[in-house]
Amino acid sequence: MGYGVILGSFLLAAVLALIPMPQWLLWGRPEWVALVLLYWSIALPHKIGIFAALVIGVMMDVLEGAVLGQNAFSLAVLALLSLLLYQRLRVFSLWQQSGMVFVMIGMHQLASQWVQTLEGTGARTPLFLLPALTSALLWPVVLQVLRGVRRHYRVS
Repeated sequence: MGYGVILGSFLLAAVLALIPMPQWLLWGRPEWVALVLLYWSIALPHKIGIFAALVIGVMMDVLEGAVLGQNAFSLAVLALLSLLLYQRLRVFSLWQQSGMVFVMIGMHQLASQWVQTLEGTGARTPLFLLPALTSALLWPVVLQVLRGVRRHYRVS
């Protein structure tokens, strides 16, 4: 049951990441998959880690039509950071966690931007970091919703 709930949350995050939006809103789209990965790797570091990030990243590469490995690489970096810091993140206040989410998803965005620049399609403006800000602002909501789901379905 536990893995089904986790998989379901990742599928919902993938759907939210792929919903068509107006061009002016695309720059600020939160990193839904990264937020869900961050939550599960902090809550259940023994179940969700770098391998899960790689698998989910390849899935997102295929769904988005990105260079194979772009999302896998950046999500693996995010998972590694969260696994290194999960004990500290758990004791931080909600706003301190949001600040760390901003930094960690910013690093995820930088890794993804680096691969896009190597490909020749990188952004020419620092607006590519805007999803890190919107993700950090949504972190308290994502945390409460996923925590409620985890407790309701007794995922451990």
